[in-house]
Amino acid sequence: MKYKLGKEPKEVLKMAVEAVTLCKQFVDDVEFSPEDATRSEPEFLRELCEAVIAAGATTINIPDTVGYTTPSEYGGLFKFLLTNVRGAEKAIFSAHCHNDLGLATANSLAAVQNGARQIECTINGIGERAGNTAMEEIVMAMRTRKDTFGIQTRTKTEEIARASYLVKTITGMLVQPNKAIVGANAFAHESGIHQDGVIKHRETYEIMKPETVGLSSNRMVLGRHSGRAGFKDRIVKLGFSPQAEELEAAYQRFLEIADRKKEIYDEDIRALFSEETRKSTGDRFQLEGFTVSTGTKSTPTAGVRILIDGHVREESSTGDGPVDAIYKAIQKTTGMDPEVSRLVISPVTEGQDAMAEASVTLQYKGDRVVGKGSSTDIIEACSRAYISALNRF
Repeated sequence: MKYKLGKEPKEVLKMAVEAVTLCKQFVDDVEFSPEDATRSEPEFLRELCEAVIAAGATTINIPDTVGYTTPSEYGGLFKFLLTNVRGAEKAIFSAHCHNDLGLATANSLAAVQNGARQIECTINGIGERAGNTAMEEIVMAMRTRKDTFGIQTRTKTEEIARASYLVKTITGMLVQPNKAIVGANAFAHESGIHQDGVIKHRETYEIMKPETVGLSSNRMVLGRHSGRAGFKDRIVKLGFSPQAEELEAAYQRFLEIADRKKEIYDEDIRALFSEETRKSTGDRFQLEGFTVSTGTKSTPTAGVRILIDGHVREESSTGDGPVDAIYKAIQKTTGMDPEVSRLVISPVTEGQDAMAEASVTLQYKGDRVVGKGSSTDIIEACSRAYISALNRF
C-alpha cells in the first residue's frame, strides 16, 4: 500500500468498497482480490474482506502474489478469515497461488482443507515467473485422495492430457518430462523392481490409471502399410475430430514420415496432425523444399523454395549453422526479417529415427507469434516452424 499505491489503510479500505459497489451496479457476481494478501496484516485483511462482503462481493480471492507462503501459513490464513470475517458465509473464498517456491499446489490444497471452495489455476501450471497452481495437479490430487479432501471438482479428467498438449502447442512452452500428471514420464516405470510390480498388479506402483487423464495405456504403432481407415481410427481415438480435408492432408504427411520412420506412435501422429490442422488454406507462405550444406570446415549454406501467393520463389544464404542459414534464406525469399527470440527443439518420441518438434517464437514490427513444425529431419522441423510463424503475422 505504502510503496505501490501511496495510500494509508483507511484510504485503501474506502477504495475497495467503492470499487465493489460500482461493480455491483453492472453484475451480480463480483470477485475481490487483495494483492499480496499473504504478506498483509491479518487483522487489516480481515477488516477489508468484511467491508467488501458487506458491499456485495460474492467471491474473496486470497492471492499469494509472490509465491512466498507455506501450506501451514496459507491454510491457517483461510481458517482465520472464515472464522473471524463477519458475513464470510455469504461469499466463496478462493485460493490464488504462485509457484516461486514450488509450493503452489500444496498451498492451494491446504486452502481447500481450511474452507476454500475455489482455486484459481492454470493448465500445465503456466504463468508469470515460476508459474501458477497447476490445474491437473489440483484436480487429480483431490480425485485420487478424495478420502482426505472429500470434495468433487466435476472436471472431465479424461480431457486433461489433450488440454495439456493443446496449451503446449499454442504457447510453445514445453512440459518438463517429469511434470506430475502430464509429463512424458508421469506413468513410466524404469526401475526393474517397479516394472515387475506393475506387471503383476498395476496398483502396486500406479496410484492412478493413465486412462483417467486421457492417456492410452498401450500405444498403437502404425507404419507405412497402415491404411486411411487405421489412421483415421487412431486420430479419432486421440481425441481429434478431423474434417475430410484435414484428414487427407495429415494422412499424406503420415505417409511421408512412414517412409523415413519404421514405427509411428501416438505422439508422432498427434504432432503431425496438430501441425496440419494449424495450417490454413489462406496461408501466404508454403515450404516447397530446401537444401542444406554444412560441415566442420565449410560455411553452412541453405537454399529454399517457397510458394508465395501461388508463385514459387527460390533463394539461398549462408549462416552461423544450418538453421541460421535456412532462416536467412527464408527471410530473403519472403522479404520478412523477424527476430528469433526463442527456438526449442524436442524429440516427440525416442530413438534414432524419432520425430522432432520445433517451436520458434518470432517478433516482428511489435507483434510476437509462435510457430510449430515437426519432422524426422530437425532442419525441416525448424523450417516448418518458421514458415508457420510467418503465416501468423
